[in-house]
Amino acid sequence: MTDKSLNRVKGAEGENEAVDFLQSKGYRILERNWVSGKLEVDLIAADKNHIVFVEVKKRFSKQFREPWEAVNRKKQQHIMRAANYYLKKSDTPLEPRFDIISIIQNGNKTEIEHIEQAFWPMA
Repeated sequence: MTDKSLNRVKGAEGENEAVDFLQSKGYRILERNWVSGKLEVDLIAADKNHIVFVEVKKRFSKQFREPWEAVNRKKQQHIMRAANYYLKKSDTPLEPRFDIISIIQNGNKTEIEHIEQAFWPMA
């Protein structure tokens, strides 16, 4: 298995864990791996008041940094562009929000951190 395909498998595992976590908190999953051209969002979910664009990051150690730290400004801007496009195509009354699900798998122990409103659009 190549590094790229192994990363896809790991990413899918993390997204499955994030879906289960969000659903346990009462979120509805609207989209998984939503893609339009070069635009992509890991998960699009909804709670009572928000349409939530979720970036999922999974690591197998905190040795170098927290998973959420990989969502840099460039990645945030990419997610915001995708969200803008998605919102133009949808007819939702819900307020957009940008969250990060940070997962650390350390042996048999899984830590999931849900960072709500992890970043905001900048003018």
